[in-house]
Amino acid sequence: MPVRKAEAVWEGNLVKGKGTMKLGSGSFEGPYSFASRFESGAGTNPEELIGAAHAGCFSMAFSLFLEKAGFSPERIHTYAKVHIDKVGEGFKITTIELETQAKVSGIDEKKFQELAEATKKGCPVSVALAGTEIRLKATLLS
Repeated sequence: MPVRKAEAVWEGNLVKGKGTMKLGSGSFEGPYSFASRFESGAGTNPEELIGAAHAGCFSMAFSLFLEKAGFSPERIHTYAKVHIDKVGEGFKITTIELETQAKVSGIDEKKFQELAEATKKGCPVSVALAGTEIRLKATLLS
């Protein structure tokens, strides 16, 4: 299996400094700052990238879990909300809220929810983030 790479450069102090983050594939490079992370400034932040990774991983893994259970998903759309909060003297990612909507023919609500929960526990990014509370809201679309 390939090893995935990313990099970040930070220049200056925490509040007035600035940086860039870059994916090893070259498909994304963007600025980040204190304002883009802890306020509403322009740029990205590590939490958005974690959210994108988690949403992407969950969607792909859910398609696999559904397929292994004999269902063919037509579309899976997952949102991730990553909460970073002040905890003690520092900051911590406290919660990730996953919200997924999927169109899957022939599945009942109970089985859909069961597979969604199994995916939440089993997708590689969820496993990597096991120290964070992960909440899931799964909606089966008709």
